[in-house]
Amino acid sequence: MFSLAAVLFLFICGTSAQVILSPSAAASNHSPTQAVGSVLKPGPEQPQNTRMLEQKSEQIRNACINGRRRICGRVVQMVPEGLVVESGYTNLLRPELSHSWVAPRTVVATRPSNLVEENAPESLCVGLVFVTDIPKKPSVGLYDYVILSAYPAGEFVYTPVPTVKRTIRRFSVGLLTAIKLNFDSAGK
Repeated sequence: MFSLAAVLFLFICGTSAQVILSPSAAASNHSPTQAVGSVLKPGPEQPQNTRMLEQKSEQIRNACINGRRRICGRVVQMVPEGLVVESGYTNLLRPELSHSWVAPRTVVATRPSNLVEENAPESLCVGLVFVTDIPKKPSVGLYDYVILSAYPAGEFVYTPVPTVKRTIRRFSVGLLTAIKLNFDSAGK
C-alpha cells in the first residue's frame, strides 16, 4: 500500500507521469515502475527523488496541521477563488451558531479590540485573511459571517480598491489543497 506521503506526492505531481503498480509488485511491496512511452522501466533516481518529495510534503503537511486556525469573521469580499474575511469575531463561536459554517449578516457579532492570535493549532485567527476551498453549501453572501477551521496556504494579494494591493494570509479549508498550495509556492 502507498503511504500518505506517497499519495500526497502523486496528488501534488499531477499527471506529469503515470505510475503503474503491477500485481506482483503490489504483492511483494516493490516500488512502482514509471511508464515512459510504451516501455516500463524504473528510474534510477526515482527512489531518492521520491523520498525527498515525500519528506517535503510530510513537512508541509505537519506545518499545515500545526498552523490550522479557527476563522470566525465577516466576509468583506468574494472572488472566484474564495473569500476575504475579517476574522476575530469571538462571539460567533456561541452554541446557537454551531449548526452551520455560515451565519447571516443579521447576526449580532462583535470583534474585541485587544484580541491577539495565539500560535497554537485551532487558535482563533485574527485579522484580514483569504479563505479558499470553501464548502459549496450553504451559499455565502457578502457581509455574512463564516465559522471555519482552515489550514495555512501561503499568501494572497487582496485588492480592496482598484489602486491598492495588500498581501494577506491565505487559508484553505481542505488539508490536501493547503498542502498543494504550499508545495507549489515552495517551488517558486
